[in-house]
Amino acid sequence: MKTIGILTGGGDCPGLNAVIRAVVRRASSRGRRVLGIRKGWKGMIQGDTVELTLTTTSGILHRGGTILGTSRTNPYKKPEDLKKVEENFGVLGIDALIAVGGEDTLGVAARLAAAGHPVVGVPKTIDNDLSGTDVTFGFDTAVSIAVDAADRLHTTAESHDRVIVLEVMGRHAGWIALHTGIAGGADYILVPERPVDVSAVCDAIRSRRARGKNFSIIVAAEGAVLPEGAVTKEVEKDAFGHVLLGGIGERLAKEIEKRTGFETRSVALGHVQRGGSPTAYDRMLATRYGLLAADMVEDGKFGMMAALTGGRFGPVPLADAVAQLKTVDGPLLDLASAFFG
Repeated sequence: MKTIGILTGGGDCPGLNAVIRAVVRRASSRGRRVLGIRKGWKGMIQGDTVELTLTTTSGILHRGGTILGTSRTNPYKKPEDLKKVEENFGVLGIDALIAVGGEDTLGVAARLAAAGHPVVGVPKTIDNDLSGTDVTFGFDTAVSIAVDAADRLHTTAESHDRVIVLEVMGRHAGWIALHTGIAGGADYILVPERPVDVSAVCDAIRSRRARGKNFSIIVAAEGAVLPEGAVTKEVEKDAFGHVLLGGIGERLAKEIEKRTGFETRSVALGHVQRGGSPTAYDRMLATRYGLLAADMVEDGKFGMMAALTGGRFGPVPLADAVAQLKTVDGPLLDLASAFFG
């Protein structure tokens, strides 16, 4: 009996369980065995697995997070870890591996596939910054949560005549900030793709006040870059070389209040954006990705990633998907700027 392994790596994301469920459903219908790898690539190093069946994956569609657990483990950091991963394909009897993750998890998958291992990928990130696919599951849920927060902040900002800076996730790409800002009626949107012009932000706030609006909402991606550089919480890097971002909202709020004299507060949504049940759209998208990944395994399309391009689902090369991040382009940023000032 062919055994299919599946792992979830990187940050947790609404829709992961929908992918797992879909893979098990499709594979089981063909008489395949599905082996869940716990804690992402760490599980492949340690050989930590769990049998996945129709029974054990029943009722998980609506649940956030991942029943398999996750980690930010990079097996390419240590030669002995990589050796264990490669050996465990045989030790665990895995005929094919489905890796569900973002740029880091799929970057490892692409390297393993290039070395000849039977790996396929599924794109997962709330940041929506993976190339090769129009959209990643988890993004719609994150934006929905952030827009709900923006709506709630409008009422308290108006009641107190305040400026409120809403900090959302987005290390290198401002997709969440852009969609939240436009859908949430923000007065200014700050993204990593363009350096922050604090003077322009303050001018926009003053302009709104001059027209009679007594409050403002600013949406800022955590990776937006101030004149003095990106705002980080700590210098130490994770296994993939990323520093922990966060704090730009608080930094901006202090600077805006200092320059304008208007009372300013900040709210950082943080991991709230990752949590809870996925939206109906993300459940459907994740399910389609899971079914496609199982089909790709059956067809031997290794070294590929399940993708949605131009409204159609199909495989794209993993190497292309992780070659560069998908960032917000100029025209979209210009579209958002129509609402500034």
